[in-house]
Amino acid sequence: MHGPNRNGLSRRGLLGGAAGAALASLVPDPAFAARPPAPGRRPPNVVFVSVDDLGWDELGSYGNTFNETPELDRLAREGMRFTSAYAAAPLCSPTRAALMTGRYPVRTGITDFLRGEPAASDKYLSPDIPTLPDVLRPFGYTTGLVGKWHLTETYSGPYEERPGNPHAHGFDEVIVSERKYIGDGDYFHPYSFIPDLPAREPGEYLTDRLTAEAVDYITRHRHEPFFLHVSNYAVHTTLDAKPDLVAKYRAKPGAGQAPNRPVLAAMLESIDQQVGRIADTLADLGLDRDTLLLVTSDNGGPYRDANQPLRGGKGELYEGGIRVPLIAYWPGTVAPGQRNATPTSTVDVLPTVVDLAGGDPGGRFDGRSIAPVLTAGHEVERGPLFWVYPHFIGRTHPHAAVRSGQFKLVQYLRDGRSELYHLARDPAEGSDLSARHPQKARQLRTLLESHIADSGLFPALPTPEHYPTVELAESFDTDLRRWSVLPVTAYAAPPVVDGGRLAVTTDRMTHLVFRSDVAPGSDRVAVVLDPGTFAEAGTQDTVFVGLARDAGNYLLFRYHNGLRRVGWDLRVDGALITAGAEPLDNLDGTVDLTGPAARYAFVLHGHRATAYVDQGGGWEFLFTADTGGAVDFGDPAVRAQYRYAASVRLDDGTVTLDGLTARRA
Repeated sequence: MHGPNRNGLSRRGLLGGAAGAALASLVPDPAFAARPPAPGRRPPNVVFVSVDDLGWDELGSYGNTFNETPELDRLAREGMRFTSAYAAAPLCSPTRAALMTGRYPVRTGITDFLRGEPAASDKYLSPDIPTLPDVLRPFGYTTGLVGKWHLTETYSGPYEERPGNPHAHGFDEVIVSERKYIGDGDYFHPYSFIPDLPAREPGEYLTDRLTAEAVDYITRHRHEPFFLHVSNYAVHTTLDAKPDLVAKYRAKPGAGQAPNRPVLAAMLESIDQQVGRIADTLADLGLDRDTLLLVTSDNGGPYRDANQPLRGGKGELYEGGIRVPLIAYWPGTVAPGQRNATPTSTVDVLPTVVDLAGGDPGGRFDGRSIAPVLTAGHEVERGPLFWVYPHFIGRTHPHAAVRSGQFKLVQYLRDGRSELYHLARDPAEGSDLSARHPQKARQLRTLLESHIADSGLFPALPTPEHYPTVELAESFDTDLRRWSVLPVTAYAAPPVVDGGRLAVTTDRMTHLVFRSDVAPGSDRVAVVLDPGTFAEAGTQDTVFVGLARDAGNYLLFRYHNGLRRVGWDLRVDGALITAGAEPLDNLDGTVDLTGPAARYAFVLHGHRATAYVDQGGGWEFLFTADTGGAVDFGDPAVRAQYRYAASVRLDDGTVTLDGLTARRA
């Protein structure tokens, strides 16, 4: 059997926007403050500057010769430059969730970037999870966010009332944070995603506005410990910069040659000026020796040539998608001119701050403190680092990765195939060593699969072992007495039950939903469709499996045989809701249900439903649909209105179904 569940390990569910199992272990603990700062010593300030989509090779200190980043390069010379620093995810929202919690994204419920509404989900970073303001408040910290949040996809109603907004997480100040979806970027006032924000100066550039707000925040709070996240919207697409800087870079030699991008370079110069102003402000206020300044990226760059020599880019778990620049600057504490190869991740930031403040991070986080690296300059051994990206983006399929020492394993979640690399010898990940080092590959696979199992991210495979109680076993041996036949289209060809098969024959468009008389007995169920024959004609030989209330309200997973295409249809009050869906066309042509042992499964796990397919060789993971924002099947009252269902849609020929089985855990 294939995919992330092939060891048959038990799964724990997700609650709301967060991993339920993690919530129990994340309640605020007074042990955080068990070691208060020594008398007369206040905890250090921390300014964390994140640059959106900054690639590995885009700073001068990391080897770029076209972009001009003198301030960042100075901080790298006078501080520490990390060479094995990682974002916690290959995309922004999960990395930001990791920063806020010190936990891997799979434990926060945020594993993908959050799309704008309307969407068939309602994801946000749950305030039930202790986050950075909660953790640092006992040490006397005030906390501020200047800029991008992107941890709620609800963009309507008063900002402070939206689920998962930064105020709900306890930030003392939230400044210039988006009110609408930030999708394509917007860098000159008026800002489309912050429509009610007045400009502070004519022709205001967004990065400059964040800079001014950061300087003001530092000045206001100079007499108390503070944590400030300066969260840039740049250099995210669509690229836009100040005209004079764009002209400067377009006039430079090599401006028209890859990987040089004059507009991106101009945007990055504004970021560089921002960091310089922040460093100067700290020095002018006498705070530089009391402040750790960190600068990094939320994921790898989207332009692969900006990540050279690393492989891949944003959205991928190869090094180009997750290895990022990280500069640490702290005069008097971080010794100048250091290059450090310690593997570190976004999840390490919060435990590091707790450690520096005098607390004991203990085992409360997935990350670990790198305070000894910063204060003593040592490279330290650490445990494995994990990444799980169970989504589709571009042409990338769900995959996961683990790094342990210099070895890294990348595993694809559908079929379980894996690749092994030695990063010190092969940072470009060009030579798969899994055949040469099978024992190391097995060791890392075991680590990774255990991490995925513990996260509760995937439901159990749709087998009797995991879902022992049979609720429906329909083999179509008699008639449709227990079924309601619900036409979705105006014309409906009559179905026929004959010889253990349900058949629909038509020469014009017909879409029928077959709703059983059995409601799911829990929110942990598996529904397995045994398809029969397909029309092999027309354009719509499609079968479905899932749950239906009536012809206008259902969640059904579909398989289109002509295109070998899978996907999901969520219909609410007659309207199909597709916003928020992943680009599942990545799966087109890769699924075939025409074989004699082929099966298609709908597995419900609260408000999430997961598709598995068995093409004759065992169950494979396909995709997950989160419907919490539209229909919450975790709610017993909602679930009681729905029944197990199958469906057929075709416009010519005959489609048959062999059976439908539903079981609950």
